[in-house]
Amino acid sequence: MSTNFGIENDTCARMTDWRHDLHANPETAFEEHRTAQIVADALMEMQIAVDRGLGGTGVVGTLKNGDGPSIALRADMDALNMTELGASAHKSTRDGKMHGCGHDGHTAMLLGAAVHLARHRPFRGTVHFVFQPAEENEGGGRKMVEEGLFEKFPADAVYGMHNIPQMPRGKFGIRTGIATAFLDTFEITVTGKGCHAAAPETGIDSVVIAANLVTTLQSIVSRRIGAIDAAVVTVTQIHGGDTWNVVPEQVVMRGTVRTLDAGIQDRVEAAMKEVCAGVAQAHGATIDLQYMRGYPGVINTPDETNAAAAAASRLVGEEQVMTDVKPAMGSEDFAFMLQKRPGAYICIGAGETANDPPLHNPYYDFNDAILPLGAAYWVELVKQQLPAA
Repeated sequence: MSTNFGIENDTCARMTDWRHDLHANPETAFEEHRTAQIVADALMEMQIAVDRGLGGTGVVGTLKNGDGPSIALRADMDALNMTELGASAHKSTRDGKMHGCGHDGHTAMLLGAAVHLARHRPFRGTVHFVFQPAEENEGGGRKMVEEGLFEKFPADAVYGMHNIPQMPRGKFGIRTGIATAFLDTFEITVTGKGCHAAAPETGIDSVVIAANLVTTLQSIVSRRIGAIDAAVVTVTQIHGGDTWNVVPEQVVMRGTVRTLDAGIQDRVEAAMKEVCAGVAQAHGATIDLQYMRGYPGVINTPDETNAAAAAASRLVGEEQVMTDVKPAMGSEDFAFMLQKRPGAYICIGAGETANDPPLHNPYYDFNDAILPLGAAYWVELVKQQLPAA
């Protein structure tokens, strides 16, 4: 089988060029103006109808070929606020911004599929190419849905895809049901009584209370939540104090909670409130917990999961498509689209060695070798779900 999986050489070359250009010029949440222009120009060149502005910088291309069912294919466009440490020729030229999750590759693969489908039109119906901003932390998918994505672009189902460096190239992974975690964040403000560091007994030490709170929060998982009920409570920030010899009045703590079940999500939030109240009472302090619900879990619907697996299997063989991968404790705002339409989110392997840098690593770089396979997956899925008459 050709390494291009039926995608023409010129399209493969363009995907690489797009990917390298986007990687060198990363744009973060809701600032993807240059990226959106590149996407829109490429779609219009293929006479694909283009709509811009959903979610601020979102782009939706629509390719219609007669009457029939409709399908939405989604790629994310945004980069991360992190500094790239790799040394590729297409390394980021923007300080503190980097395509550390491969959204440059996701965008290039969907553009490649759009080019191929517009050129050959091997389907009957309508394809919506959804290029989404702000997947990283800011909920661009939610914003597109709230602004009428599926009312303006009706689709019978919606599909997403993500590269995985720790999965070998040539493999795919998917599962029915919960695929990624519910993501919540929290901010805890501990208010004690400031005092001289030489006489801590005259105050209420907010630093000691915060330290106690960190360890107590860790007891929620396995002590209040069963060990087999997947949940993670992680404190990621502690801020307090201004000088060496003063016990600060306040300490602010922030962190994240990940769960794989809405019921467990509720129980973790309730347990955190109880822990904060108990620690506050024990130390005579005030503890304020702000618990923010974030991304819901990605929940793949059965028929669409089977459809995605079947399309991948036709490209690489059934033995290369894992249909029982474990849920990921990471999160994805594609979940908001799946709350409105049936669909499925598939993982495409990008790994070459056991030591490939993972996602969100400063040395990570999307593997260009999977560009043709990713584009071919989209094409195969469209041909399968929107068969020509």
